[in-house]
Formats: sequence, C-alpha cells, structure tokens
Amino acid sequence: MPARRTLALASIILAIAVPAAANAQANCETYGKLALQQQKDNEANKCGFNGPDWSTDLKGHIDWCTKVGPDKWKEQIQSRNQALAGCAGKK
Repeated sequence: MPARRTLALASIILAIAVPAAANAQANCETYGKLALQQQKDNEANKCGFNGPDWSTDLKGHIDWCTKVGPDKWKEQIQSRNQALAGCAGKK
C-alpha cells in the first residue's frame, strides 16, 4: 500500500475509532494492522526508521495499544504518518 493510501487510511481510522471500552480490542487490532502497514511503507521507501514503534510484531503493537488510552495510540499513528511523509518528501 503506497504511503499516501496509508495516510488516508490512518486519517479515517482516527476519525471513526470508537471510544467505548467494549470496542477497545477492535480498535487496537485495527491500530496494530495500521502500524504493520506503516512499517511496510517504512521498509518499501527505505526510510530506515527502527525501534518498537516500527516493529513487524502485530501482537506487540496490539498489546501496547491495550495499555494506553485512545489519545496515545492515535498520537502514535499520527507520529508515524508524519515521519513517513517526511521521508517520502525527501525522495
């Protein structure tokens, strides 16, 4: 998925993420899948970002998400989006 589509998908997820606790697991599964896609974009674009935020460990992303509030995981999506956009802008 090109970085532009990932950014659009992230924007949609941030807008529709359901804040109810009952949907927290579903939100975190979606967050984890998006985090993996962002890592794929990182690798495809040879951006070189690394560390736990750029892991290919879906379970790790989901587990982290379940331990933080929605504001924090949304912030994390946006942070990775900004990093990817900056990397794509250099090419």
